[in-house]
Amino acid sequence: MSAEELLPQQRHRLILERLLAQGRVIAVDLARELEVSHDTIRRDLREMAAAGQCRRVYGGALPLAPDNGPIALRQTQAPGRKAALARAAVGLIERGQVIFLDAGSTNIAIAQALPQGYGLTVVTNAPAIAAALALREDLQLIVIGGRVDARIGASLGRVAIRDAQAIRSDLYFVGVCGVDTQAGISALDYEDAQFKQAVAAASRAVVAVAADEKLGTAAPFAVAATDDLHALVIEHGADAAQARAFEGLGVRVVRAEAVA
Repeated sequence: MSAEELLPQQRHRLILERLLAQGRVIAVDLARELEVSHDTIRRDLREMAAAGQCRRVYGGALPLAPDNGPIALRQTQAPGRKAALARAAVGLIERGQVIFLDAGSTNIAIAQALPQGYGLTVVTNAPAIAAALALREDLQLIVIGGRVDARIGASLGRVAIRDAQAIRSDLYFVGVCGVDTQAGISALDYEDAQFKQAVAAASRAVVAVAADEKLGTAAPFAVAATDDLHALVIEHGADAAQARAFEGLGVRVVRAEAVA
């Protein structure tokens, strides 16, 4: 059977294989490889996105950002890798700054790694981060209130957004579900994305800290464009092409130390 005669489900399976192997697919390349029209590929990608198999972007598609479960579960996953990312991330912090940490297991690790005696002001909407810092006398802690989403581990909603918009942080460590040069930063939850958008708009610099599995992926809800990203902290062995692509767009890329 020629590529032209493949059933849609068979093309979808081939496209998904390319997506998983390559990290992204380009519609023009797929049309050439499968010997079908661009319209056919665009229809295939629309159908696959509707089925939750990929996330469409201009000219192609990306893998879906991973959903690693509720915050209680995510806190138990890959602690060594997250600690290494956190140590690299706190190297961006300067004395006396206002730091915003929203919810996320990597951001909990960053909270635990914050340097002593820097005179920081730390703002968070995450109860777990507030608990980790509550007894620190060398910093000022501001907790954003509102309805707490137990799965995300964050105060969200109108009240939380209103209070967060009143704070001009120097560095916003945004919890990411997916990050890609084309799709930017994205989140799995609509309300979480709205909150992140508000904080990013009010912050002087936005920093994304991303594990390998989140690089080159996209979640359903946009948070910020790559142009809005000041720095990206990645794992020691993260894909070099991904790193170069971000650097080419003016994003400072910081690699974490290797984890034994």
